[in-house]
Amino acid sequence: MDPVAGRGPLILAIFALTYIGIAVGYIPGLKVNRAGIALLSAIAMMIFAGVTTADAVKFINWPTVFLLFGFFVLSAQLRLSGFFDRVAAAVAARLRHPARFLCELMLITAGLSAVLNHDIVCFAFTPIVAAALLRQQLNPTPFLIALAIASNIGAAATLVGNPQDMMIAQVAQLDFGRYLLWAMVPVLFALGSAYAIIWLLSRRAFRTRKAQNDLRPSRRPFDRGHTVKGLVILAVVIALFFSPLPKEIVALAAAGIHIASRKFRTEELLGLVDWPVLVLFMGLFVIAGAFQTTGYGAQAVHWLAGNGVNLRSLPVLAAVTAVLSNLLNNSAAVLLLLNVVDLSQPATAYTLALANSFGGSLVIIGSVSNIIVVQQARTLGIDISLYDFARLGVPTTLAAIGGLIAWTTLLG
Repeated sequence: MDPVAGRGPLILAIFALTYIGIAVGYIPGLKVNRAGIALLSAIAMMIFAGVTTADAVKFINWPTVFLLFGFFVLSAQLRLSGFFDRVAAAVAARLRHPARFLCELMLITAGLSAVLNHDIVCFAFTPIVAAALLRQQLNPTPFLIALAIASNIGAAATLVGNPQDMMIAQVAQLDFGRYLLWAMVPVLFALGSAYAIIWLLSRRAFRTRKAQNDLRPSRRPFDRGHTVKGLVILAVVIALFFSPLPKEIVALAAAGIHIASRKFRTEELLGLVDWPVLVLFMGLFVIAGAFQTTGYGAQAVHWLAGNGVNLRSLPVLAAVTAVLSNLLNNSAAVLLLLNVVDLSQPATAYTLALANSFGGSLVIIGSVSNIIVVQQARTLGIDISLYDFARLGVPTTLAAIGGLIAWTTLLG
């Protein structure tokens, strides 16, 4: 008998406490975030639940971790090159027509988020776009919310748009090109719906701010040569994803080229790697791996099916994923569902990838990119309330999930 599986009740208790902690986001009395909670829980699994070092290493999906790391370095190199600041400034210069500006902002944000770390896109864009809006006496709140929503939607367009989709792709062994073709229709529908909803609900409140000409957010100097280098390497990486080569090896090779740089110090590049996200995933892999040995996941699926929640139904899976992504956290929700959902059909994995990304736009805590935009805006004196975000986020998310459900139903 598997010694880990023999401690099922204890593993279940640690698993449940982990997800409660991740849903709350902190432990009272401690300065611990979600990554810390996942790490502490993984340690508890090893100390109390009989998970050995060999088990922990086996449970972690290393290709996903390597792929994530590689793309963090690719994004970091482009940020240090001033690429994001240059694009954000170019977008912000087109403010004479708010409707056109909103459209271009969402399209560019979604496009960059599809192939780069969408958190970095939001981090770089927010201060520059916000300052430009304030100088032009435009209310930045709806535009910044649109920025966050577009990043969440755009990240769903490819299997490298966000960490959760990378994980799903690795676990389900998805084909990059086939996913791109399958996802394009619901992503374009979601983006178009988001633009229409945000414009209709906000167009009368665009000019409600006083001009603030003293705002000059710091920018990184633009380095044309290293920007071209970064974009060329990114294009090669994406092209190679259509080949049989292991995606994580391709990403690591590209990261290695950037680390061997004559321009940027290693600590600069690695300083922009989202280490808490990597720690969160590694901890959750250990927790989910131990949970999988207990057999409770299959029992939960049967129980849900018996009570009318059939996760084999793609519309039901889309709705459940969106809800869990907001209750728990995108990463935690996906890892939980990966342990209870049958991924033998690619469409199931596709739906999981799209729904967790779309669901992130519901409320502020739905995704890290939302939180980044809100926090960055606050440093400029812009207060985006829970109501402000939900007023636009809820209808856009419902439209996106509705479009995804319609697409899955249409394809049978």
